[in-house]
Amino acid sequence: MTTPAVQPQVAPPPRTPTAQDFIDMQASPEFQELRSRLRRFVFPMTAFFLLWYVTFVLLSTYAHDFMSTRVFGNVNLGLLLGLGQFVTTFAITGIYVRFANRELDPRAEAIRHELEGTQS
Repeated sequence: MTTPAVQPQVAPPPRTPTAQDFIDMQASPEFQELRSRLRRFVFPMTAFFLLWYVTFVLLSTYAHDFMSTRVFGNVNLGLLLGLGQFVTTFAITGIYVRFANRELDPRAEAIRHELEGTQS
């Protein structure tokens, strides 16, 4: 005796949201919270990085003696601060990825599921 083949359950395709659905979601408290959390991270981090960058440029332009201070061998302070720009960029990227994975992505996923009418 053969056993009947088991049919895999296929989830229905997600619903396509309408323009009004997007407008309504944009006004929802969930979306506003997501947007607020993003802005509370991005604006201060951007201000910090721009201030750090402008300080580096101004020091490079007007503080030649300070920037040419030798730290060790042929490595001066200007070179270390310039390399610090790269380190800062990678650090901010890593911090943002952790923040997005922990704070933003779960909220965005919930909003998407609500719009598409699917279960998470």
